[in-house]
Amino acid sequence: MANPPLNVTQLAAVDAARAARVLSRVRDATLAGRRTPVAPRPVIEESWGRMLRSGVDPEHDFRSGLLPDEEVLRRREESPLRHVLPVLRRGLLSVTDPARHIMVVADADGRVLWREGSPAVLRQADGLGLEPGADWREDVVGTNGVGTPAVVRRPVQVFAAEHFVRSHASWTCAGAPITDPRDGRMLGVVDVSGPLETMHPATLAWVDSVARLAEARLREMHLESLERLRATAAPVLARLGGRAVAVDRDGWTAAVTGMPYASRIALPRSLSAGHRWLPALGPCGVEPLAGGWLLRHLDDPGDALSHEATRIVLDLSRPRGWTVTVTGGAGSWSHELSPRHAELLYLLAVHRAGRSAAGLAQDMFGDPARTVTVRAELSRVRRYLGGLLSHRPYRFCEGAEVDVLRPADPRALLPQSTAPGVVDARHSAAVS
Repeated sequence: MANPPLNVTQLAAVDAARAARVLSRVRDATLAGRRTPVAPRPVIEESWGRMLRSGVDPEHDFRSGLLPDEEVLRRREESPLRHVLPVLRRGLLSVTDPARHIMVVADADGRVLWREGSPAVLRQADGLGLEPGADWREDVVGTNGVGTPAVVRRPVQVFAAEHFVRSHASWTCAGAPITDPRDGRMLGVVDVSGPLETMHPATLAWVDSVARLAEARLREMHLESLERLRATAAPVLARLGGRAVAVDRDGWTAAVTGMPYASRIALPRSLSAGHRWLPALGPCGVEPLAGGWLLRHLDDPGDALSHEATRIVLDLSRPRGWTVTVTGGAGSWSHELSPRHAELLYLLAVHRAGRSAAGLAQDMFGDPARTVTVRAELSRVRRYLGGLLSHRPYRFCEGAEVDVLRPADPRALLPQSTAPGVVDARHSAAVS
């Protein structure tokens, strides 16, 4: 008969130090292949088995190189988890400092992106290598509250010697995966960690509840983005005959006309404007919308969508309230620009051959090293311009007509901008 698994939560709630000693004996016996009165919890025993098969050394921790600061910043900017940091902070940080815990947020690759909480515990975490840019995948650092939940795709608490690597045995952590409600893809793991004596029986349920709140916020954000796309698409679809559907970048339907409603349309990973064949719709004309695509079914695959070329108008004629307007075969739509996006699109409009990320960083900040910020902002621009922007180098797509409406006095171009590329344009206008 198999030994019963150890009830870690119950034992630790009564005496954390005794629980740690028992777990240490269980771990040593299990790794040595000896029989013990109690067995590790199944989730831990299975993890230890994976570690032994993959060759992780239980006596010596291994730390892969930290990501460069620039790469950590890039991942932060591109991670959807940045949108739910306020939810995680409200749910977890309000009690982590008094309880001597920290909150750790890692991406789907196990790389630590954010780490906040008790300063004393943060210093202890540094000693374990639990710091921004570190790789905490299970097959790198052993059983832990970041890597193991990512493997089993459910919340896991790892207490004391349940950590596979001995140097982590003074630590306790509870982590829960966060998934993208649009497609079920795992975005990363949120973890609460600290010294073993701070463990509480309710910690795992608490962390899991906050992770679910974060997923709910992501779901709300997705619905809000579909509403914005629907507002853009509705007048366009009203002018069209035939069958058409407006979808977001992931294929979720915002509006439809002339055809049955489907909640989602399967899109290829790389979609661009033009004539395309889609499995769900057959021959289609694809046109960009603000935040998505307009898919128009073509009864005759040889039909053209329109002889009208796509025209992009960047209106910078006013002191503020700048817009970009896109006109194509299905009509036109506009998007109001932030000051930063107005600067970027102006620079791309005057450099039609394209600019590298370093070139745009020089134009924007006078510092070619600030490519992370440039890439992050252009990633946001692409959410509404989509296929109208190309990269390597960054530029407006070929075939599009691009016009810039400037103020009557060229020296009033984007008056608050300090971007060197814009300042140079105003100076050239002043001396000409």
